[in-house]
Amino acid sequence: MRGGGPALTHAAPAPLGPWERVEAALSLLAIDPAGLKGLWLRARASALRDRITGALGALPLPVRRIHPTIGDDALFGGLDLAATLSAGTPVVQKGILDEPAVLVLAMAERTLPGLAARLGTALDAPRHCLIALDEGAERDELLPLGLVDRLALFLDLDGLPWGETREIALDPERLAAARARLAAVATPPEAGATLARVAAQLGIASLRAPTLALAAARAQAAWEGHAAVTDEDIRRAADLVFAHRAMPASEEAPPEPEPEPPEDQPDDSPPPPEQQQGEEMFPEEMLVEAVRAALPADLLEQLAAGRAARMARGATGTGSAKAGNRRGRPLPSRMGRLGTGARIDLVGTLRAAAPWQPLRRRQQQTDAVLLVRPSDIRIKRFRETSDRVLIFAVDASGSSAMARLSEAKGAVELLLGQAYARRDHVSLLAFRGRDAELILPPTRSLVQTKRRLAGLPGGGGTPLAHGLRLALAVGLQARARGMTPTVALLTDGRGNIALDGSANRAEAEEDALKLAASLRGSGLPAVVIDTANRPQPSLAALARALDAPYIALPRADAHKLSNVLGAAMGD
Repeated sequence: MRGGGPALTHAAPAPLGPWERVEAALSLLAIDPAGLKGLWLRARASALRDRITGALGALPLPVRRIHPTIGDDALFGGLDLAATLSAGTPVVQKGILDEPAVLVLAMAERTLPGLAARLGTALDAPRHCLIALDEGAERDELLPLGLVDRLALFLDLDGLPWGETREIALDPERLAAARARLAAVATPPEAGATLARVAAQLGIASLRAPTLALAAARAQAAWEGHAAVTDEDIRRAADLVFAHRAMPASEEAPPEPEPEPPEDQPDDSPPPPEQQQGEEMFPEEMLVEAVRAALPADLLEQLAAGRAARMARGATGTGSAKAGNRRGRPLPSRMGRLGTGARIDLVGTLRAAAPWQPLRRRQQQTDAVLLVRPSDIRIKRFRETSDRVLIFAVDASGSSAMARLSEAKGAVELLLGQAYARRDHVSLLAFRGRDAELILPPTRSLVQTKRRLAGLPGGGGTPLAHGLRLALAVGLQARARGMTPTVALLTDGRGNIALDGSANRAEAEEDALKLAASLRGSGLPAVVIDTANRPQPSLAALARALDAPYIALPRADAHKLSNVLGAAMGD
């Protein structure tokens, strides 16, 4: 890179060791915590993690610990209800976000979407720094994407032995000098564009990543005492900021060689810019390879797989409370503090405070009518239950298709007769010919059900994979709306239509097993009902792939189907 740095050599520097990476990340964070936004620390609670969090005292901000269920009153402040009732005048308490601080978020993988959005908004203002302690055990237990995008640094302590670590001792004098030097560090004009192109080559779509990498490069230059950002500072920043964001490298076909100009024609093309100026351009391909070598390939694949799995099922964090789309049944109130979504039980609060009024008046020597303490506050509780939806995936192919549809129609009507008491929904899709069709979206309307089922044609092939794919889509959509879906597959044979529409039985069975694995991975419960005259081994294998009960019901009628499906749903 030109403009203030030494000439770039073609030999890439050796990557940082695991503990050197930890010390480098903490050094940069201690220099510019607000510019780098924070650190994503993926590690279980241990003495090794405590060794890292113990070094946070080097950051020039107070450390405040928060949890995934923290309320808005603690974050932003607000009216202190107990103090207001006792004083008779409004008493306002300050929030954690009122002053710049290092926010240490425990169990960050359980962060709810609302809290992630609030913390992300707070990080957008250059005042706070977030240390996200991710304790997830599975690859899909990850930090919410909105926070991952905003935190510059990432550390993973999995597999790091204690014997290869040491106490972290950051030189306070060197840190103070680096902070004083940071504002004066010059940035070459092409540094931002170079980092943006490298991020694009690594498959990083976020525009925050190159901005954070540039801030890390400036902090690295200040740490090393450089007057301007050098090529080595750029390499180190890209290593720390881009490595965990990069997508795993895919094998690509080599580019076709460009045709050589004829020998008899002179080459009138202008010389490349590096020859015009007598300097080398920044070799971005070497920087890309250095970033890819910074972390083990299996870690990149795990992070990428976790992001993909979470986006596919619409999840935002392991341990999130199950969404309910109704307020629910009232439960006895309990002692607590008013927070986000909490409602005070006024009668329960007064009952808790009433026996203590004479004693409190004597202690405070006052004639106040009511003295309320924080321990008196009672919060209303509700048992929130999501609406259930049963998704019928009915095989409408072959000569007996109409009989099976009649059985499914009768079972749907029987379940709908009880839906008003249980608040269940039902949905119906049929697969026949070469595709699957959604006949009935989730509903509790019996009239609409009869209207949609009337005159449904049957016959043709058995596109079982298409039916499973549509059932997965309907189930995920229902779950995104706060429902609890269950898939009921009714068929009497093997699929013979592949996803590409070809009549290939082997490929169709393979596609069906892949879709079954996707259904199982999404967490949607299912039940396989074999309506053939004899049990089919292929459907039993499909049920195992779905991790679902397999039930053989030859000549099943609507009442028998209703009883079986009711038992599958836990009635």
